[in-house]
Amino acid sequence: MTNIFTQQYKTYQRHPFHLVDPSPWPFVASLSAFICAIGAVSYFHAFKSGSLTLLVGFLSLLSVMFLWWRDVVREATFEGHHTGIVQRGLRYGVILFIVSEVLFFFAFFWAFFHSSVSPSIDIGATWPPKGIITLSPWDIPSLNTLILLLSGCTVTWTHHAIVANNRKQALLSLILTISLAVIFTTLQAYEYNVADFRLSDGIYGSTFYLATGFHGFHVFVGTVSLISCFFRLQNFQFTQQHHFGFESSAWYWHFVDVVWLFLFVSIYWWGGA
Repeated sequence: MTNIFTQQYKTYQRHPFHLVDPSPWPFVASLSAFICAIGAVSYFHAFKSGSLTLLVGFLSLLSVMFLWWRDVVREATFEGHHTGIVQRGLRYGVILFIVSEVLFFFAFFWAFFHSSVSPSIDIGATWPPKGIITLSPWDIPSLNTLILLLSGCTVTWTHHAIVANNRKQALLSLILTISLAVIFTTLQAYEYNVADFRLSDGIYGSTFYLATGFHGFHVFVGTVSLISCFFRLQNFQFTQQHHFGFESSAWYWHFVDVVWLFLFVSIYWWGGA
């Protein structure tokens, strides 16, 4: 009788909430991020095998992203665990995650304005510091600003197309968004290559590359998320009422857009004048 009761208890769910199964991915993701951090610091200080450690951590993090998202997609699409209440909880979770990301970038902006508003005598009591040849905000940065703003429009177009059940427009606009994201990342990599200063060039190089570099990493993560949404959209895994996977990616992408606007105005335009 006990076995029958236990089997019935496991089969029939008496609440709309999803009690997730034990997963190794949070621990593996944390370990991968830690390896990335160790590899990055080692690479910055030209330690032996620093670049290899960074590459291993980065590839491990990509693998965790794929496997973890695969499990969430399975729970949502094939197992039916993402009820209305579960989706609402996920929305709150994504909102809190974006808030934490805002605080993350707030630290970089604080460091930048702390050093630029009242520059110390060690850097010549001027900003930008003496010897730093800044990048023109009206070349690649302004072009990247237009690209990101346009990508924000196309990702909103995708959302409206999904809600309107217009599959053709949703796929087209999502392809445009991903293409614009790749172009943005390519231009930023080119900008880093032609810049006359590096991360080791004092407080200006540190704040510039940390703020814009972490933003570039967020663009990469958002691009991977949008590519995942594209394949899900192709496989008919989004409906008019159930498309939170794309909705969370769109929210994240708009967050990336807004952060770039602050970076462009403060670091490229005002901070480079």
